[in-house]
Amino acid sequence: MTRRRPSAPSAPAPESPVRAARVERGLSQADLAEAAGLTRQAVYAIESGRYLPNVATALRLAHVLGRGVEDLFGGEPAADLVEGELLGPSLPAAAPTRAKVWSVGERTLVLPVSRLGAGLTYSTAADGLIVGPAAGRAARPRRVRVRLLQDARVVRQQVVVAGCDPAIQLVAERLRRHREPAAVLGWPMGSTAAVEALRRGEVHVAGLHVMDPRSGQANLPFVRRHLRGRAVTLVTFASWEAGLLVRRGNPKAIRGAADLARRDVRIVNREPGAAARLLLDQRLAAEGIDAARVRGYRDVAFSHLDVGRRVAEGGADAGVGVEAIAGLLGLGFVPLQTERYDLVIPTAFLAGHAGVGRLLEALASRDVRAEIEALGGYSTRDTGRVVEAPAAPSVLKRHKVK
Repeated sequence: MTRRRPSAPSAPAPESPVRAARVERGLSQADLAEAAGLTRQAVYAIESGRYLPNVATALRLAHVLGRGVEDLFGGEPAADLVEGELLGPSLPAAAPTRAKVWSVGERTLVLPVSRLGAGLTYSTAADGLIVGPAAGRAARPRRVRVRLLQDARVVRQQVVVAGCDPAIQLVAERLRRHREPAAVLGWPMGSTAAVEALRRGEVHVAGLHVMDPRSGQANLPFVRRHLRGRAVTLVTFASWEAGLLVRRGNPKAIRGAADLARRDVRIVNREPGAAARLLLDQRLAAEGIDAARVRGYRDVAFSHLDVGRRVAEGGADAGVGVEAIAGLLGLGFVPLQTERYDLVIPTAFLAGHAGVGRLLEALASRDVRAEIEALGGYSTRDTGRVVEAPAAPSVLKRHKVK
């Protein structure tokens, strides 16, 4: 009988750099988990090599342990890959592309950062990088793969507000500054486009400021026509003065819509469906002026700020915008009407989406309202007021500052 030779003992597994750094700092797994915003089980899985964290988690661990990511993980950690629906035109074959990513219900939506406009492209951090088409692209050509740069939980709780008021960025900054478990993205577009995006289920909130010329009522008639049968709640964001942005000193002596038909006046307009364009059309019709007589009527800018810039740079003599932009750019201002800017929110989101609740809490903050007022041209007297709440009014009462 041949005696079997004993097998050589296996070499012990190398110690995890994460564990070594933790022990060196005198931290328990529970201590590290609390400091990095993880569970103790997640820390154990990382130290045992069973779980390679995403970029955001790796950066938090590196910060707590005072090490570089490459020291802890030997290079860049694996990032979360998600699939989602691409919004907007198809992308060229070249990748990667910076993108914002969010969820509405069961849908994951992906928007290239460049579609936010030139003013936000370089100041908005991407949630991820589009790295290519999703599997089965032939059957579903609008789906893409995204490598997340942001914690997946933040992506899931992100609230997207479509509309034309840039002051929404103040609310977004408040949430970011206080590290709330939610983020707000303002997606610039006109009132009609914003409500249509909400109707298609692409955003969580739509902002609008449309006055009904027949009833004189703000926003509600428009919402009832475009979102008929849908349970939505309108909450006032702020009120502002809308009017004509003119050059400093108003050298063309523009006093109202009638002056826009003069041969020596050229305007810049907003895109079809924008509330500013609807206001201009109403005022021209009241004066009996055919839009074809107005020089620059088809010359389009896509935001209040862009209208103001065109006037300030001398590309136009006037354009419909808000008083706050006139103050920002040092322009003259001819008031036309006071408008209420409302947020249209699907009522189910009031209790069913944590990020929407955070948005309303921030909006109700005295600090945020004071900062909005300080922009000039805004009134926050009715900010947070429920205009119409077909359901769950008690949910909103929790967010209203009395």
